[in-house]
Amino acid sequence: MKNRMSPHAALMARPVRRVARATAVLTVLLSSALAGAQTASSQKADKGEIQRGRYLVMVAGCNDCHTPGYAAKNGEVDEKLWLTGDALGWSGPWGTTYPVNLRLFMADMSKQQWVKHARTMTPRPPMPWFNVRPMTDADLKAIYAYTRSLGRGGDPAPAFVPPGANKPGGPLVQFPG
Repeated sequence: MKNRMSPHAALMARPVRRVARATAVLTVLLSSALAGAQTASSQKADKGEIQRGRYLVMVAGCNDCHTPGYAAKNGEVDEKLWLTGDALGWSGPWGTTYPVNLRLFMADMSKQQWVKHARTMTPRPPMPWFNVRPMTDADLKAIYAYTRSLGRGGDPAPAFVPPGANKPGGPLVQFPG
């Protein structure tokens, strides 16, 4: 014996199926819209964080050393060169150091790794690490977001030259000592 619907039940099943399909479609559309709104919201937050990072890089003086020619050109350096390191050496009793290319340095680092590094670093002079450590996590994350937003760029800075080694080539800022 076949299980058949009555003509009345068959007529009622069609609208129920239509409502079920419409509800499913509406659910998918609403879910997509909510996901899009959350993405747009996080992109706005990211843009705000990036702008904050740009501001902090400027006022903290990161470009003074980590951007080639920045100080000599009164800050008039194309932003595409910002934080790409410099071949200007800083020489003193510690040897000769060069400002690292922060864009390459942070490129493969997570935000959490950057914050940990910033909190524990003790690089050679003249890097003012003691000014970086008291920054808030939000400030450090903003600097990270801005630096990463610039993308990879430039070349690695020259390697550290220990005291007493052959005099490094290129321009130097000589500290007394």
